[in-house]
Amino acid sequence: MRFPGRRKHKHYFPVQTRDPLLERPGVDHATTRTHVVGVDQTLVDIDARIPEELIQRYSLPKGASTVIPDDVAARLYDELLAQKLISSEFAGGTIGNTLHNYSLLADDASILLGVMSEEIRLGTSGYRYLSNTSSRVNLDHLQPVAGPIGRCFALVTPDGERTFAISAGQMNGLKPESIPPHVFDDASCLVISSYLLRCRESDPMPAATARAVSLARARGVPVILTLGTRFVIAERPEFWRAFISEHVDIVAMNEQEGEALTGSADPLVACERTLEWADLVLCTAGPIGLYLAGFTDDEVKRETRYPLLPGAIPEFNRYEFSRPMAKAACTKPVKVFAHIAPYHGGPERITSTNGAGDAALAALLHDMSANRYHRARVPNSAKHVREFLTYSSMSQVCRYANRVSYQVLVQSSPRLTRGLPEREEGLDDEKYWAQ
Repeated sequence: MRFPGRRKHKHYFPVQTRDPLLERPGVDHATTRTHVVGVDQTLVDIDARIPEELIQRYSLPKGASTVIPDDVAARLYDELLAQKLISSEFAGGTIGNTLHNYSLLADDASILLGVMSEEIRLGTSGYRYLSNTSSRVNLDHLQPVAGPIGRCFALVTPDGERTFAISAGQMNGLKPESIPPHVFDDASCLVISSYLLRCRESDPMPAATARAVSLARARGVPVILTLGTRFVIAERPEFWRAFISEHVDIVAMNEQEGEALTGSADPLVACERTLEWADLVLCTAGPIGLYLAGFTDDEVKRETRYPLLPGAIPEFNRYEFSRPMAKAACTKPVKVFAHIAPYHGGPERITSTNGAGDAALAALLHDMSANRYHRARVPNSAKHVREFLTYSSMSQVCRYANRVSYQVLVQSSPRLTRGLPEREEGLDDEKYWAQ
């Protein structure tokens, strides 16, 4: 597994021999494995630049996410194709994007649970999904279905607003019996989204998601929920607060979703309120940057060396060099917050914001997996004097997540098409990586 960020490579002589100090009795390095598991609605993202009147003609609520019938989706696709309004077609789905990005960053395995068309032809949605997904993402457990997977139209109007129209196809057909228990045995975390629980009553997806969550929690695997879109959360915020409190350890959201969940438009305040129900919160806030909020034990909190920041919580980043822990694992829990402004001020031109939040979450998953991997390899390391959730400090995780998100913003695909540059200004500071 690649560890987050750039580190100098050191080889022992001969290079085939491992460091003898790391050969601890009882540690089987050959079987040290970790992976991320995700449940998703398998779909293809179709990005199009459209005139305002098309939104009105198809009766789509602007800026919202709407499920449309398959016949309407066919007409919309044909019109976009005929008028040459489609700018790109990529494999999508918020969890699928996250797992792809994670596997690309970590050069490590992830497992996707969902459905896939049993018969796949060139040019179909299923074909595009498979061809745009990293080979490190294990698709062996996908449930075959008779019919197409989903299609998500990201319709961008001249003012930059994104309107989503989703043709479900068979994407919500995942059955509970298609969730194999053994995939959670060595997992670093389970990732789900709010979309999975917003289906028709006849769809088996909510029951499959509930089974995955139950299997993960029974094995002590952290459950991560990405809130998806503000409209889903705003429909029933009380339900989501209760669901997070009972089943979720980590929440990923943007500032709009945070407002729908907590009632606060300030992303920092929204993060703090979300800590009432979760142990760790990742919040992307567009041009404001990115926030991370969590808990650490009072005995292991670490003060920042950066300037203290103003906000609704004065000097909120005082302990941002701390590593987050589950609140229940703390003897004396202390709330800790970190923030970072957009990388290099943000790109001069943003092609699309679709997938930027998924990229930030993938960086967090990478750091969490690195922590589990390192704990298995070097259990006596000072890095593991407590049950920390991440390998790096909250400040460093913010920087890493922000950098990965930037990489998606400067391209047209919602998924990373390549890894981060090996060396670049500002990312190889030894003091920074030593946090």
